[in-house]
Amino acid sequence: MKVLVIGGGGREHALVWMIEQSFFVRTVFCAPGNAGTNQIATNVDIDPNDFDALVDLVKNENIDLTIVGPEEPLTRGIVDVFRKNGLMIFGPNAKAAMLEGSKSFTKNLLKKYKIPSAKYQIFTDPDFAEQYVRDQNDFPIVIKADGLAAGKGVFICADLNESIVAIKEIMKDRKFGVAGASIVIEEFLQGEEASYIVMVDYNGNVLPLASSQDHKRVGNGDTGLNTGGMGAYSPAPAVTPEMEKRILNEIIYPTVAAMEKEECPFTGFLYAGIMIDPSGNPYVLEFNVRLGDPETQPILARMKTDLITLMTFASRGALNECEIKWDPQPAVCVVMATEGYPGSYEKGLPIDGIKRAEETGAIVFHAGTTLDKNCALVSSGGRVLGVTALGRDFVTAQKNAYQAVEEITSTGLFYRNDIADRAIGR
Repeated sequence: MKVLVIGGGGREHALVWMIEQSFFVRTVFCAPGNAGTNQIATNVDIDPNDFDALVDLVKNENIDLTIVGPEEPLTRGIVDVFRKNGLMIFGPNAKAAMLEGSKSFTKNLLKKYKIPSAKYQIFTDPDFAEQYVRDQNDFPIVIKADGLAAGKGVFICADLNESIVAIKEIMKDRKFGVAGASIVIEEFLQGEEASYIVMVDYNGNVLPLASSQDHKRVGNGDTGLNTGGMGAYSPAPAVTPEMEKRILNEIIYPTVAAMEKEECPFTGFLYAGIMIDPSGNPYVLEFNVRLGDPETQPILARMKTDLITLMTFASRGALNECEIKWDPQPAVCVVMATEGYPGSYEKGLPIDGIKRAEETGAIVFHAGTTLDKNCALVSSGGRVLGVTALGRDFVTAQKNAYQAVEEITSTGLFYRNDIADRAIGR
């Protein structure tokens, strides 16, 4: 069969890498892809939001299945367009994608169906929002842009001044564009975070993937600005078998059922950002309607079951008949990013040492990479590489990942030195 992966980041390279290994797959396309996907797939220079061009590609190439990586095409309705054209695609339609596209939609849904999450208020007027935070006595608080902000629209505000600045940046300065037309202000939840991703088919069957945890902050010790993710590891030790049952029974299953009741049934990858409080209770921090990035990299590095087989069962509404086999070894992914990220950064930085890194046994997933006019590898984005390695335990997996990172040379790239420290320190 032929498969199309939409997107051009590290998550998409990991998907292409996994799919290309399938016995059932003859050709993999990636739109637009990156320098890494170009080595194992056919890159097609089509914007992920150009639905007409993507439909034409699928029809002209007789592509059997499309998998969407990034959130924006999903929230803009790519699944609706593909299904209208009779094309097979795995993901939620635009209505169901509101779980990620609108934080206020999600918060209201969680409240209505008594699914545990932080207390909140929604504001469309910045002056009312400012007055609300001035009346608060309990900081920190969390302020979120309502719409899509590439993982950067969340502010954990330690005091009133930071809260006023966040509201101004989101609602008045429109730092995130239309995503900041409204905001959600939440109580700050204490505890340990985990990422829990499941596959959901059109019959509402749920198939869990391995747990994981990402590192959102740009600096060591979880300091600095929020990013799209500076690294991840799998599994997340906080998600014990008992906790996994609670997450499924108290959050995942009720959410899937709630979406069905709201007449927007969910199909695709459902990602729950979970906070486990000091008493051991799970709460929803956020929902994403696609695979996480960089969580996908360590998760797929551990997956032993053919992903296309899972997709085949999903297309038949039979995920309840599947079981995924996992490598028991943990995996750690370290993101190498361009200096300045998540703010402005330089492009076109030469990158060397990928082969040496992979000779250590690591997998180097490309994110923001391309080839220059001389066919040399250079950077093209903020997050550039996701260096991923397995090991018999977290200490070994972390050591293996950083050993590979040290083989890669590029002036202007940086990375955190503490990815998976929390897992090791448990």
